[in-house]
Amino acid sequence: MARKVLVLGEVRDQALRNVSFEAIAAGKTISEGGEVVAVLVGENIGSLSSELIHYGADRVVTVEDAKLNTYTPDGYSQAVLAIIQEERPEGIVFGHTALGKDLSPKIAARLNSGLISDATAIEVTGGNVVFTRPIYSGKAFEKKIVTGGIIFATIRPNNITPLAKDEARSGDITSLAVTIKDLRTIVKEVVRKASEGVDLSEAKVVIAGGRGVKSENGFEPLKELANVLGGAVGASRGACDADYCDYSLQIGQTGKVVTPDLYIACGISGAIQHLAGMSNSKVIVAINKDPEANIFKVADYGIVGDLFEVVPLLTEEFKKLKIHA
Repeated sequence: MARKVLVLGEVRDQALRNVSFEAIAAGKTISEGGEVVAVLVGENIGSLSSELIHYGADRVVTVEDAKLNTYTPDGYSQAVLAIIQEERPEGIVFGHTALGKDLSPKIAARLNSGLISDATAIEVTGGNVVFTRPIYSGKAFEKKIVTGGIIFATIRPNNITPLAKDEARSGDITSLAVTIKDLRTIVKEVVRKASEGVDLSEAKVVIAGGRGVKSENGFEPLKELANVLGGAVGASRGACDADYCDYSLQIGQTGKVVTPDLYIACGISGAIQHLAGMSNSKVIVAINKDPEANIFKVADYGIVGDLFEVVPLLTEEFKKLKIHA
């Protein structure tokens, strides 16, 4: 059954986030040969449209307004709902990001639609689109299908492989005029505490520290290793509570959920709340002085030792590999 699927492209610092391309791939699966329409909302974002086409979108619809230069649920919902009313899609896909988690339930409520959140896999079986999503803090998975109405889902970053980029692809790019009004929220200033560099939620490599780093300076070896591997630095709640780092780095049930190709846990005991945020990583390496630490139960590789000795050794070995690559 061919469907028209609307996909929301996310922009950060005037660049498209990788989850936008993953959402297009998800939209292709859901559409079953139908049309995938990418949506861009913001200010001065029209130049990014062609990149969505290159990653598989059939068309792009943009809404540009000075009031949309920073995300607000009021402004974005007006723009997205106007596009939905114009396009009448059978499916909608957002990234399960801070923006997507905030905006998707508001849109779903306005559409009187259900919402499947945090999907990690999508397949079509027997004419039904089947979504897989984690439950019970990642200890189990459930499969869901939509039996009626719009198929509306958010996808977890780093779980659905984007289509190969093809700069020869072409498609229509149009703009929709939407009057953004009655905003209850106006963002005057954005103060960011997040670390510079790779976005933690989309990083392919994450180096995470726990209470075992002992201090703010204890994160320096982890940052160096992350730089060598082109990854991001994360932390357990224990490290954040101890003021070793900012809460923007927290990974776990009450923090960010990450699914990198490689997750290196340094001085992290492995509390169930932390495991909920990283247990679906493809390869997990644990470094801990305690051989009985719970983190070793989920690790693919374990190193029993002092992280301040092990991490610099790993960094030097990876540097050698990069030199000879």
